[in-house]
Amino acid sequence: MLRQFTGSLVFTIIALVAALAYGWFDTHSIAATASFAWIVVVLAVLEISLSFDNAVVNAAVLADMDEVWQRRFLTWGMVIAVFGMRIVFPLAIVALAAGLGPIDALTLSLTQPARYEAIVSGAHIPIAGFGGAFLLLVGLDFFLDSAKTVHWVGWIERALAALAPIRALAIAIVLATLMLVSLALPHATALVFVEAGLGGIIAHVAVEAIGTLLEAQEAARRAAGAMVRSGLGGFVYLNVLDSSFSFDGVIGAFALSNNMVIIALGLSVGAMFVRSITLLLVRHGTLSEYRYLEHGAFWAIIALGAIMLASARIAVPETVTGLVGAVLIGLSLLASRRAG
Repeated sequence: MLRQFTGSLVFTIIALVAALAYGWFDTHSIAATASFAWIVVVLAVLEISLSFDNAVVNAAVLADMDEVWQRRFLTWGMVIAVFGMRIVFPLAIVALAAGLGPIDALTLSLTQPARYEAIVSGAHIPIAGFGGAFLLLVGLDFFLDSAKTVHWVGWIERALAALAPIRALAIAIVLATLMLVSLALPHATALVFVEAGLGGIIAHVAVEAIGTLLEAQEAARRAAGAMVRSGLGGFVYLNVLDSSFSFDGVIGAFALSNNMVIIALGLSVGAMFVRSITLLLVRHGTLSEYRYLEHGAFWAIIALGAIMLASARIAVPETVTGLVGAVLIGLSLLASRRAG
C-alpha cells in the first residue's frame, strides 16, 4: 500500500525543497522561508480534503477503463491536473479578466501578488456558476439511473432512480437552481452567473456526447471483431471533472497565500496525493469492497456543486466545503462496513 504513495512522497520532498529555496531567495529570512514551506503543507492538506471525493469518482470511472487508458490518465492526466489547473488556470483567469497576455499575467503573479489575488477573486462568480452547474449535473446523473439497484440513502435514491425516465430532468434541476440563485444577485452579476452556469451545462453535455460517440464507435468495432482498447471518452470526462473539482481549491488557496509559486507547489502536492489515493482504490478494488463509498462520493459532489452555486451569494469557508465532503464519504464508509 505504501508503494502507491512513493511518487507523491518524493514529489512532496522536491516541492518543499523548492519552497525553501524560493523563500530564502525571495526574503532572505529564516522565519519567512519556514512559513512558505508550512503553507505548502497546509495547501496540500486543503487540496486532499477537498478532492478526496474526486479520487473516489475517478477510481469508479477508471475501473471500467482498460489498463492502457488507466495509465494514460494517471500520467498525462496528472500533467493536465498539476500544470493545467494549478498553474495555467489561475494565469488564464487573470489574463482574461485584466486583458493581459500570458507573459504579462505570469509577471503580475510574481511581482504584484496582491493585485493578482484580487483579479482571481473577482472572477469567483463565473467560476462558481460554471463549476457548480457542471458538478451538480455529474452528481445528479449518477442517481438518476433507473438501472441502479444498490441504494445508500434509501428513499431519496430510490425516488431519484424512479424519476430517471423523465428526459433532461437533471438539466431542469440545475437550470432552476441557477435561476433561484441569480434572483438573489445584482442584475449584472446575475447575468454573468447564469451565462457561466449555462457554459457548465453545455460542457457537461458536450463531454457526455463525446463519450457516447466514442462508445458507439467502440461497439461497432467490437461487433466487427476488432480489438477495442480505447477509453478516450472516459479520459476526456475525467479531465473535465478534475478541472471542475479544482476550482474551489485554487480560489480557496488565496485565503492562505497570494504567492503564485507557493500556491502552485502546495496544490500540486495535494493533486499528487489524490492521484495516489485514486490508484490505491483502483488497484485494491476498494469500491467493490465498500458498496456505498461511491454513493457517498457522488453525494459529496452534489454538495460541492450546490455550495459553489450558493457561494455566488454567500461566502462559504473552504474548510466547510472540505468537511462536508469528508463527512459524507466517512458516513458511506461506515455504512459499507456495517452492510458487510
